[in-house]
Amino acid sequence: PLANNETNAHTSHSGRWIYPSESMFFEAMRRKDHDPQAADMKTIVPIHNAVNERAWQEILQWEEPYDSAGCGGPKLVSFRGDASKLTPRARWNIMLGYQKPFDRHDWMVDRCGVQVEYVIDFYSGKPGANEGLSFYLDVRPKINTWEGAMMRARKIIGL
Repeated sequence: PLANNETNAHTSHSGRWIYPSESMFFEAMRRKDHDPQAADMKTIVPIHNAVNERAWQEILQWEEPYDSAGCGGPKLVSFRGDASKLTPRARWNIMLGYQKPFDRHDWMVDRCGVQVEYVIDFYSGKPGANEGLSFYLDVRPKINTWEGAMMRARKIIGL
């Protein structure tokens, strides 16, 4: 599984990203001027990790058509979260009456030397959903590069 955290920490020997501990997550929330409660971290941190795992799985679906198995597959290089910065798609959807995403991340992935930027809008799921954790992720390559634009175009035409 993907392992990462808000500070882009990863182990140098394996290249695996490390999820934050409850105390690290608590301190990160305090630094971002949230009002976290220590007792809530046992619930919040696993949800945070599950949402990020889901985002990584969706990125892997985008990456599937590109044969990168020879170099060990796509790797997360960095990511940044900024809930205050809306994507153009999120702004458009809000104008159409849809809910605002509760978070946004920008992830950089390395595909055998090709850098691909992804944007992820995080939305709350349906209230009262009985299946447990309910959220929706809108994951897509950014179109700020030729590669990202081509990836989206290929998906639109079914390639």
